Amino acid sequence: MILCEKCQGLGYLVVGDMPCPNCGGSGKTESISLGEASDKDMKALIESGSAKCSVCQGSGKMPVKESCQACVGLGREYLCLVCKTKLNDKRELCERCSKKPLVHVLDPACDVRDIVVGEIYQGKVSGLANFGAFVDLTESVRGLAHNKYLKTRPESGDTIFVTVRNILPNGNIELEPAELKEYNIVEVEKDLPLSKAADLQSQVGKTIMIKGEVIQVKQTGGPTIFTVADDSGLVFCAAFERAGVRAYADIDSEMMVRVLGEVTLRNNQVQIEIKSMKRLWGGDASTVKDLIEQAIDRRAEPFETEFLVKSDIMIRLRPAMKAVAKEIRRAVFKSRPIVVRHHADADGITAAVAIEMAILPLIAEVSGPDAEYHNYRRAPSKAPFYELEDVTKDLTYALEDQTRHGQKMPLIVLMDNGSTEEDVPAMRQAQVYGLEMLVVDHHHPHKIVDQYLIAHVNPAHAGGDFGLTTGMLATEIARMIYPEVENKIRHFPAVSAVGDRSEAPEAESYIKLVEDKYRREDLKKVALALDYEAFWQRFNDGRGLINDILCLGRLDRHQKIVELLCEQANAAIDEQLRASMGNVKSTTLPNGIVMNVLDVENFAHKFTFPPPGKTSGEVHDRLCQKYVGKPVVTIGYGPDFAVLRSRAVKMNIPLMVKELMEEIPNGGVSGGGHLVVGSIKFVGGMRKDVLAKLAEKIAACGVDAVPAAKSS
Repeated sequence: MILCEKCQGLGYLVVGDMPCPNCGGSGKTESISLGEASDKDMKALIESGSAKCSVCQGSGKMPVKESCQACVGLGREYLCLVCKTKLNDKRELCERCSKKPLVHVLDPACDVRDIVVGEIYQGKVSGLANFGAFVDLTESVRGLAHNKYLKTRPESGDTIFVTVRNILPNGNIELEPAELKEYNIVEVEKDLPLSKAADLQSQVGKTIMIKGEVIQVKQTGGPTIFTVADDSGLVFCAAFERAGVRAYADIDSEMMVRVLGEVTLRNNQVQIEIKSMKRLWGGDASTVKDLIEQAIDRRAEPFETEFLVKSDIMIRLRPAMKAVAKEIRRAVFKSRPIVVRHHADADGITAAVAIEMAILPLIAEVSGPDAEYHNYRRAPSKAPFYELEDVTKDLTYALEDQTRHGQKMPLIVLMDNGSTEEDVPAMRQAQVYGLEMLVVDHHHPHKIVDQYLIAHVNPAHAGGDFGLTTGMLATEIARMIYPEVENKIRHFPAVSAVGDRSEAPEAESYIKLVEDKYRREDLKKVALALDYEAFWQRFNDGRGLINDILCLGRLDRHQKIVELLCEQANAAIDEQLRASMGNVKSTTLPNGIVMNVLDVENFAHKFTFPPPGKTSGEVHDRLCQKYVGKPVVTIGYGPDFAVLRSRAVKMNIPLMVKELMEEIPNGGVSGGGHLVVGSIKFVGGMRKDVLAKLAEKIAACGVDAVPAAKSS
């Protein structure tokens, strides 16, 4: 039975009001029954000579009611138990279905209290004796059909219909076989009040019912574990068919279900031992789904935090930052896996680890201490964009987890990449499989990517540029997700600022924010150690080592590993520069720019640190010191690529790439990055043409004034 939607179960509608006949509309009465009067009424009568009308409760009005036509005044929608036809009175069966006997099939969770004497039930013969046949109505409900009622001797395992003749005081059930040619079947569900997952701790040992969404299905060597979420939280539900055999094979993730079972404790964690589980359909499923979504939407709201530093750009970006924080919190509350993809440099790593430090404790709170191993993964990207290699790995892992463990497809969070046109091919693949993506990035954005994203944070959207690093943005978003993480990650924006050589005002503010614990030199060492370790980690997240470098563990180990890695990195850089600096070719262009070019393929060590991009950056830094006060561009090129670094030059690398693609159509040109720092790819045979055109474009760029004592 379902409450009437129009009258909400009342059976009538209020169509107006009229004056109260008892008080004439005044709301007060001068006489009351002393036996029924309250102290308040007596006091009002003594003080004012009148008391509140007991009929209208002082309102002076009475509602005018009209019988609800939708439910014919019944207040509920009565449906035939068999054919589900809507009934006009309080019956169980329609006229057509009532002409045939009704056979009841008990839900596995039912017990003897759910049996009605005189009704017909479906059972299975579970054993034979000299005096009759034992019949199981459920696994826990067994009765006896005595020989005197048996016209023929059944076989063990036969399904038969039986009438309940009597239930004895000792619980024994007397059954009589019923021979039926035509009949209707109705399922009998255990009638229990609805419980909430969050309240089960106080119901250990009791049989309860919950309704929710299956989040995950995991097959163990013993039972099948279903993770079920309702609007209050999650609970693990165990069902056992046979060792290692999937129970309830028709139930899968994202289905709405009704679960009946006994609440138990396993390893101090609440678990339901399933007695019955059925999929919900139609209105029942929609109601449960809506309640869950509304509850998650409320819980997913990010915290209102103040930014650690003043920033007009971040104030304008706050709505987008809150949208990212909310989507991440929503994924956690829905036990949806999260994959954090990030550029493998100091900025990308600090950004990703900031989000990681906010996500992990929240996952543990919601889904248990072991959930992070199933619901979270961090993966570095060697390129500053989401490559096809990256999306292929993410899809492979996701589809495997979906097949083996029934997990949902993950939420992809792209950090320090994801804003450029180069990301689109991978995003299109992800879209085919329904992967949702968020981006927090400071590379120059292309509007085409937004159609593949559910939220996008980029300072360029608010009038900023790459000086506001991803590490800064991500740290503030992490605080919105889980404010308690602040003390651990407070220094991350400063590390990303020095690692990305940011000259934005926010960079200096973040550096000053932690100067009591980290000198600028300390921050540079941490950034260099991250870059060095990321090179050797390749595609691994290196969580333990990275955490030590970022001072998330023991202080003594942090200091030792940073010093050691910086020593090794600086030695490698010095060795690389000894081989490279003498082979740099410098030219002063007509616009005053000092353009430096280096063939990193032939005049730098391969397959070791620093890689071509880092090598070009280190060469550029030394050339900036050499040419103090002058605009400088450094190009490190190989067989099919060029890396650009610049100071005080008004370049727009994404625009240059677009123009080169049009001007040299057979050059295979692609690439991008920031406006003044980036990389370009091309086919090897067209290297000379591409580099020549690139030099022409640099010669046409404007320049900024460079303070005489400043270098970058």
